[in-house]
Amino acid sequence: MALAYVPMTARSRDEGHRAATPLELFFDLCFVVAIAQAGAQLVHALAEGHPGSGVISYMFVFFGVWWAWMNFTWFASAYDCDDVPYRIATLVQISGVLVYAAGVSRAFDQNDWTVAVIGYLIMRVALTAQWLRAASGERGEARAAALKYAAGLVLCQAGWVALLFVPDGAKRWLFLILVVAELMVPVVAERGHQTPWHAHHIVERYGLFTIIVLGETIAASTVAVKSALDEHEALGELLPIAAGGLLIVFAAWWIYFAVPMHEHLTSNREAIPWGYGHLLIFASGAAIGAGIEVAVEHAVGKAHVSQLSANAAVTVPTALFLLMVWLLHSRHFKRGLAQQLTLPVSALAVLACTWTGPYAVLYAGLVATATVVVGLTLANHAPSDPAQSSPAGV
Repeated sequence: MALAYVPMTARSRDEGHRAATPLELFFDLCFVVAIAQAGAQLVHALAEGHPGSGVISYMFVFFGVWWAWMNFTWFASAYDCDDVPYRIATLVQISGVLVYAAGVSRAFDQNDWTVAVIGYLIMRVALTAQWLRAASGERGEARAAALKYAAGLVLCQAGWVALLFVPDGAKRWLFLILVVAELMVPVVAERGHQTPWHAHHIVERYGLFTIIVLGETIAASTVAVKSALDEHEALGELLPIAAGGLLIVFAAWWIYFAVPMHEHLTSNREAIPWGYGHLLIFASGAAIGAGIEVAVEHAVGKAHVSQLSANAAVTVPTALFLLMVWLLHSRHFKRGLAQQLTLPVSALAVLACTWTGPYAVLYAGLVATATVVVGLTLANHAPSDPAQSSPAGV
């Protein structure tokens, strides 16, 4: 049972057996709704032949999802005290996430961010209170860093509210400015003091969110295939898509979790680019599921796009996922040119599958699977060096 109140003090970066808490897992679960909403809107845009505007809107909406999760995750890694006020503040943030999710379709289709901004306002009130509470228990540079975080959150949130009152044509340009401002808050706040985030804990939290986006891909593709089978008898066209999609997700999981990433995160110099770069890992992972839905809709004649476009809806996010995992994860643990080139070459091979007709998803899945096999083979034949490689391969 949680204590009624305990002082909020910094947790140790060397704390043993640090793992995600049930409250953190519950927090992650609520993001499934927002991710599903963003993916559904992307499917509609791609299936209607609007890839440019669809991808841009998807990235804008997904940034909001990812950044809200980021804010909570890094704060919790440093200051989670698990008392009643902390739990209540977190539940308030969850409420804000659900409000944000309810506004995703309006933001995506109509550039109307009113509901989404209200959701963010709810989240930010609770998170700002958390940082002020952390500041009250700190001294010196640690206190200053916490106060900078609180001030940054308030200023950025004021910008999001102002976004609602500018002309529609200027909203997306202002959005980009606010994105930069948001990304600068941790950089500025931690310039004189690094908050005591826990490397093992952070890597686990990111891994759990990766599982969520990959799970959304499995759920989306399963529903798409089921719906198509209910209305059509296109089993011959759907089975290769289902099989290829499953192979892609299995390989994506294997590749992401192949290296002990916590060993690389020793300071903000490594952690901030790594944490920020995950926007593309998470967004592309979730977009794979949207692409599979588009491929299914094309197979049964519902999507108003060409075969090439339907294929690209799967191969492009898959290739981006592989490339970003290599850039952020794998390259730090690989030895020799062959190991370093495995994922970049695989990403190019997956892109090449775009031009292979109706079996493109299956071929992309086979390429992804072959990547795992090649990675395992190279790892098993490389000189033993636990600090540089992993028996999991890629």
